[in-house]
Amino acid sequence: MADVGESVDQRRMTRPTALRVLSVLGLASAVTAFVAAVAARHGFFDLRVYYGAINYWVHDGGSLYDYLLPRNTYGFTYPPFAAVSMLPMATIPWPAAIVISTTASVVATVILLLWLVDPMARRQRWTRWYALALAICLAAAFEPLRETILFGQVNMLLVFLVAVDLFVLVSRGNRFGGVAIGLATAIKLTPGVFIIYLLVTRRWRAAIVASATAATATVFAAAVAPDASRVFWTDALWNTDRVGALAFISNQSLNGAVARLHPSQPSTALWLLAVAAVVVVWFLRVRRAAAAGDEMTGFALTGILGCLMSPITWIHHLVWVGPAIILLLDSALAATTRRRRAGLLAFMIFSYALLSSRLVWEFHDGYANPIGWVLASSYVWISVALLVALPIRVRKHAPAGGQGVPQLGEFDRELAGLIEDEQAPLASQPEPAPLVERPRPGVTLEHP
Repeated sequence: MADVGESVDQRRMTRPTALRVLSVLGLASAVTAFVAAVAARHGFFDLRVYYGAINYWVHDGGSLYDYLLPRNTYGFTYPPFAAVSMLPMATIPWPAAIVISTTASVVATVILLLWLVDPMARRQRWTRWYALALAICLAAAFEPLRETILFGQVNMLLVFLVAVDLFVLVSRGNRFGGVAIGLATAIKLTPGVFIIYLLVTRRWRAAIVASATAATATVFAAAVAPDASRVFWTDALWNTDRVGALAFISNQSLNGAVARLHPSQPSTALWLLAVAAVVVVWFLRVRRAAAAGDEMTGFALTGILGCLMSPITWIHHLVWVGPAIILLLDSALAATTRRRRAGLLAFMIFSYALLSSRLVWEFHDGYANPIGWVLASSYVWISVALLVALPIRVRKHAPAGGQGVPQLGEFDRELAGLIEDEQAPLASQPEPAPLVERPRPGVTLEHP
């Protein structure tokens, strides 16, 4: 009889597992078909630029910033420290460079998804591997991510470096907090917005460490490659023709939207006014997030700001917007009313669908009229909407007035490892259930 009971239990456990596996396989097949039908084939274009420039510099003795991809006008545009960090490319064949680039981006993406999705899965009592598998499938259809991988870009590695700093080092008050943000800034200047984030949220030591790391890496690169450093900081950095036209449809920054109003004479004043407006909104919102102890939302809002204020934000740079969409789902599941839950879910689905759709490419040559101009910058407007409307999740034990290091608190303790004992996750209910603590031997729990 015991054997019969065990068989029944095994069948009960196996059936939902089999259904989950089948649903993951079905979603993976649908995403594969979607990507095969929709995604552009870029042939690892940006990686070819990196690979060609590094080999031209190392083996041919040419100037790093003089290299242009054959039959093209694009060359190396990153700071010299990025080139120094890519020097191993000069020792490996081209197929190996593709494998390493793709693998690194995929691994960084999976780890970041784990950090973002796993705490939510615990709180909702979802099967964790299943939640992560679904998230990976959906991420593969996300246009900025697939563009990053198909271009052979470094975007996800930079997002990963910043996330490691904020979610692990800075949040724990580690003395090395800020190092990864500094390295990311030395590789590509745009992650420097997170140094400003550290200052605004009063993590003074981490901001100093990040700034010192970026400066040290830059000086090191200047010592290794003085000629390349001189050319970059005095010429290549300011030569916008190296990266393409501001009005090009893939430029989904505020500057791109402004440039498409008058491609031949884009208004710098209007762009700076728009940047000032979003910076004010960002400042107010990240201060609130810091006071609430919501580091993940601060991370997401700052990534969005970097995309909006950058002179050029190609679509693959919008991987920085991805975490905000995941956090929208988190907030929707935690909503206390059906109306709010439905609204946040609709906002999340719309944002994800739009940023996976390639809609803006339909207006590549058709943004002269007002409707075409608005739709040609759709990714800009959804980024602005997320900056303004992404909910800030209140945490217990948040630092008063945003002072000190914002802690993730009860809501994300599994992620940051801020306490040793694992307690039951919060259930998805109209009203959050009170947290019940487990007494430990020799410890008396006091309640207000």
